[in-house]
Amino acid sequence: MSYNTKNYTEQGGEKTVIGGTLEIKEGAVVTGLPVLDNQAASTAATVEDLVTDFNALLTKLKTAGLMLSD
Repeated sequence: MSYNTKNYTEQGGEKTVIGGTLEIKEGAVVTGLPVLDNQAASTAATVEDLVTDFNALLTKLKTAGLMLSD
């Protein structure tokens, strides 16, 4: 008998592959993901200030490893 599964854990348990849908139910907790520093809501009154706030957000995303660096 042959099995074809999209989700499996490799021998030794070091790696789990999700090839299908991963559904996280309400109340579940996911640990181990990076947490970003808070990005305060923008109070920019000019386009230049808004660009500064936006670039600060981009920097935080990159520093946390959620976005590739330039």
